[in-house]
Amino acid sequence: MTRLKSSSTSKAPAQVPGQVRVIAGQWRGRKLTVPDRPGLRPTPDRVRETVFNWLQPRLMGAHVLDLFAGSGALGIEALSRGAASALLVERDGAAQGALRRILGEWVQGAELFAGDWRAALQAHAGPYDLIFLDPPFGQGLLPEALAVLCDGMHLHSDTQIYVEAEADVEFAALVPVGWALRREGRAGDVRFGLLAREAVDA
Repeated sequence: MTRLKSSSTSKAPAQVPGQVRVIAGQWRGRKLTVPDRPGLRPTPDRVRETVFNWLQPRLMGAHVLDLFAGSGALGIEALSRGAASALLVERDGAAQGALRRILGEWVQGAELFAGDWRAALQAHAGPYDLIFLDPPFGQGLLPEALAVLCDGMHLHSDTQIYVEAEADVEFAALVPVGWALRREGRAGDVRFGLLAREAVDA
C-alpha cells in the first residue's frame, strides 16, 4: 500500500496501517478497515482534509459516486459531512467484505455495487453531484473513466469530479473538452485535483 511522507508540521494523527479514519461530521473518528490488497491505496487523511475543505459548500444533500471505492473513505466521508447518498463501486472481494460490514453496522445512505466500474455506470445512470475518481495507480484507468463519464448520462451541469493519480500525472492533459481543472494539489506520491465544467463558477 502506497504511503505518503508525513509533513513535519502536520498535527493530524498518524494513519494506522490497515485502517483509515473518518475525519469530520457525524461519524468523526470512526475507523474503516483497509484490506491488504494490490492496488488498494486509501486517500490519506491530510489529502482528504484539503479535498473536503474544497467540497464542503457543495456536500449538503449531494448524491455521490465513489467509482473506485476501496476502503470507502471518500464516499463515506462525504456522507458523514452531509451528502444524501453515495454509490460505492468496488470489484475486490476483500474490500467488498469490509464495506459490507460497515454499511451493515453504522453507515447509512450508502449502496455498494460489487463489480466492475463500467458495469456500475451502465446500471446506475445518476446523475451525480460529486464523483470521486481514485483508481489503482499504473493501470491507465483515470482517462478512460473520465471519457466514459463525460459521454454518458451520469453528469449534470454542476457536477464536480475529484481526481487522484500518481504525482507525475499531468491533469491538464486529461481534462475533457468543456471542463476545467479548478483546484490541484500534491502530497508525496499523490497528485489530486477537482474538475468542473468551464461555465460553472469555481
